[in-house]
Amino acid sequence: MARNYVFPAAALAAVLFLAPVNAQASPQTTFPSAAITAAVDDAVARYDLPGIAVGVVVDGEVRQWEVRGETVAGSGERVGRDTLFKVASNTKAMTAALLARQVDAGLLAWDDPVVKHLPGFRMYEDWVTREMQVRDLLIHNSGMGPGAGDLMLWPEPNRFTRDDVIAGLAYLKPRWSFRSRYAYDNTLYIVAGEVAAAVGGAPYDVLLQREVFEPLGMDACRIGEWRVADAGSVASPHVKRQGNWVARQDGEVVTDMPMAAAGGVRCSLDSMLRWTKAWLAEEVNSPTYAWLSAQQRAAMWTPHTPMPLPSRMRKWNGSHFYAYGYGWRLSDVDGTAKVAHTGTLSGMYSAVTLLPELDTGFVILINGEAGEARTVLEQVLTKQFTGPGEKRTVAHYAEDLARENAERASTVAEDAADVTTADARASARRSAASPDQLVSWLGKYRDPWFGDVSICTSDAGVRFESANSPRLSGPVLDGGGRWLVDFDTLESDADAWLDFANESADGRTQLTMAKVDPHADFSYDYEDLSFQRIGECARR
Repeated sequence: MARNYVFPAAALAAVLFLAPVNAQASPQTTFPSAAITAAVDDAVARYDLPGIAVGVVVDGEVRQWEVRGETVAGSGERVGRDTLFKVASNTKAMTAALLARQVDAGLLAWDDPVVKHLPGFRMYEDWVTREMQVRDLLIHNSGMGPGAGDLMLWPEPNRFTRDDVIAGLAYLKPRWSFRSRYAYDNTLYIVAGEVAAAVGGAPYDVLLQREVFEPLGMDACRIGEWRVADAGSVASPHVKRQGNWVARQDGEVVTDMPMAAAGGVRCSLDSMLRWTKAWLAEEVNSPTYAWLSAQQRAAMWTPHTPMPLPSRMRKWNGSHFYAYGYGWRLSDVDGTAKVAHTGTLSGMYSAVTLLPELDTGFVILINGEAGEARTVLEQVLTKQFTGPGEKRTVAHYAEDLARENAERASTVAEDAADVTTADARASARRSAASPDQLVSWLGKYRDPWFGDVSICTSDAGVRFESANSPRLSGPVLDGGGRWLVDFDTLESDADAWLDFANESADGRTQLTMAKVDPHADFSYDYEDLSFQRIGECARR
């Protein structure tokens, strides 16, 4: 049964009134089973996906599920409804729900100062430290740049701890004023997880299992440290290398990672569908609904931070607003409410989409680099319920994205007279840097939040080595007059410029870094690093 749902935020009334009076999607009279199957098949074929799991909930029941492909490409091990996928940033809503449960229990309040529960918590500016509330940890309004501090979370594995992440926040300079705008971050969700641990008297992973997974029957979900052999079917993330999918498989044990509260959960399709049903539950007296109070359900879906409304959302969905709640993105599509989030993490892509007025939700889990596939498939599935008469296909949206990408590439080409283009040309002329070329800059360096790195001679020339993040290591190259590091095990767009200077007040050599590809993922936040040389290289 469809229900009428209104986002409970008077602050957005000035935006919402732009929607047509009584605008609401037409109810779906016939469940579009064949169209959903076709959409999944088309996405798998068009994007050559290694594996995928999709499920749809309508009126509180799982109406359809589709699984394709393999847990590891070429292994013959088929993806099933019980296969574990990384849900990545869909973990954020789970962390927020854990805090909401604690608010229900009277253990904390959303407007509690963070320092009330974590006295050692510090931001770069003292007034922000003093004013930051628990709710601010969840809504991306800190004033830090996008992805600030993410280099303490990934690439994995690394040697950072949660204490390191929290301590590092004191050294991350803000880019804007606190609460002035939206900028996505992960590090403050780590703080949120530690707030939950402090008030709950147990580690974050124990609390998430007890307060979220167990009550909702999400038996297949994993967080913290666990053995792969005990988990049954586990999908491996994949990246494309020379046109082929290459898996990054786990070892025998998945360790408890610092980024757990921001993106560390793995779940099966069945468990994620139980999560979906919990949020669409209507019966106030049912155990699933009673898991969280009506007041906290409303708080989770209250728009707190306005987000820029992309032109694509206006074009595809007729959207009028876009905002962030507690771990959820909130918008409107074809006149009905949409509550959703995506997850992206090292070759794993996920999406959870809820259409609460239509009592409909669905889950997409993919074990490969598949940003466009997720975008297109999520859009097609949404439209099956909000605009069934449009009959848009995977091909339609894929071709629209292709046109959009071509236009963006053309715009970049038109702006080619700037230093970015010069740097791109320089980076294409790469050659190994010699110790003689870098003799003035060799040594050990330290950044206050990232820790120590060394730039020292090796058998092949000069290497950049990170003490806390071993995967951020690789040869130093001459990029046509500017130095760069080509990281051994990361994608090419993760490479970084190395810029040296003798400008510190005490005369010590400084090192700053920047993305070679300015459009690379914001989690490669090299621009926030500021190293000073602290010593010489060890004698060889």
